[in-house]
Amino acid sequence: MLLRKNTAPGLAHNSYFIGSGAEAVVIDPRRDIDIYLSLALEHQMEIKWIIESHKHEDFVSGAQELSESSGAPVFHGHNPDFRYGNLVYDGDTFHTGSLEMSVMETPGHTPESISVVLRDRDVSEDPLMVFTGDTLFAGDAGRTDFYGEDRRTELSTLLYESIGRIISLGDGVIICPAHGAGSVCGTAIADLEYTTVGYEKSNNPLLSLSKEEFVRVKSEEKHYYPPYFRQMEIFNTEGAPVIGSLPALRACTPGEVRKLIIEGAKCLDIRSPEAFAGGHIPGSLNIWRDGIPVVAGWMLDYESLIVLIDDFNRDLSTVTRNFARLGYDNIYAYLAGGFTSWTTSGMTVSRSGIWSAEEAYRSLGDDTLFILDVRTQSNREAYGYIPGSHHIYLGELPGRRDEVPSDRPVLVYCDAGRKAGVAVSLLRIHGYGEVYNLTGGMAAWLKGGYPVRR
Repeated sequence: MLLRKNTAPGLAHNSYFIGSGAEAVVIDPRRDIDIYLSLALEHQMEIKWIIESHKHEDFVSGAQELSESSGAPVFHGHNPDFRYGNLVYDGDTFHTGSLEMSVMETPGHTPESISVVLRDRDVSEDPLMVFTGDTLFAGDAGRTDFYGEDRRTELSTLLYESIGRIISLGDGVIICPAHGAGSVCGTAIADLEYTTVGYEKSNNPLLSLSKEEFVRVKSEEKHYYPPYFRQMEIFNTEGAPVIGSLPALRACTPGEVRKLIIEGAKCLDIRSPEAFAGGHIPGSLNIWRDGIPVVAGWMLDYESLIVLIDDFNRDLSTVTRNFARLGYDNIYAYLAGGFTSWTTSGMTVSRSGIWSAEEAYRSLGDDTLFILDVRTQSNREAYGYIPGSHHIYLGELPGRRDEVPSDRPVLVYCDAGRKAGVAVSLLRIHGYGEVYNLTGGMAAWLKGGYPVRR
């Protein structure tokens, strides 16, 4: 038996390649499918089946893409909304070499959610592992808010019952979820590579609750809902467009970039917030390169062409890969020669402010200063906040920008300064003049021993 877990950084999404003999199954594939094709080639296996545990909300499913390349059929839980693939029901089985994979209906996170129970018949009749999708994670369970408040009690009840079915498989069964720590599909997913039913029974706080307590907790959880989730709903219901390969970016001169911006393209600066503050193309949005999977879906639309700005244009294929996973096929070009080519061509450069924690502390007595905290509500509650600060989560800032005064200096802070850099650039795009990023964020503020409110 061959098992390969493939994790997409940023999204914390896990997909699985499982093989036996000359055949393989892929569970919950991502859109950049080269990893599965490479594994099949390396191990001389044919991909026979593609199984989706549920309709994903936070990334584009690669099922259609992989089916087109491999010829393997797609299967997912029965739901009349799906426009592609084949429906499966409780007890349906797939055989690959000595492996048997049986479908277990586990609704709750979504109505059509399934888990896949794996047995290796050459070894034992007992279940070896279960691929749980977003039903059960290490230390957590899936969110139940995607279908509105009026269905949360119903779905939370179904989730409790589904987890009970998984637990009944036995303590030694290995749990393989679709997400790890950092995913927006859970509340507090533990940072574990693998876990087991027995370990979760002993350590997952949700599994110690009564049914009534579990349903209440899951029904009252607060989650953020990025606007790009709506596009994922469309792609993963109808089947995402097949792209064949990652987008090939066009290299543009500074003059061409300026023309694209005039025509409505979005200029995305993927450098650090410190580099952005020192100089950037007017009107550009700053999302640091590793933050694209987490932040882009809050800030960018699916129509405007996207032009990348970097210092040295290193490894842009990873950047385009992250955009492809989110369905941004409008990623179009990059500035050849990096930001230096913009400055050396004599183009206009804008700047924004950077303050150290010490500088920010010295300004606390300034009544005109507006302090904006863009962290999550949970981080604000856990670590405290700078006295007098106003809280707007970064993802909600585009829709709540009118709550930030434009005629006063604004100090923005987050956990470590990167998300604040996004907020600073967003405010600058909309005409805010005096905006500062607290470099190092709350981490620097706490390290300096400055006052904190809770």
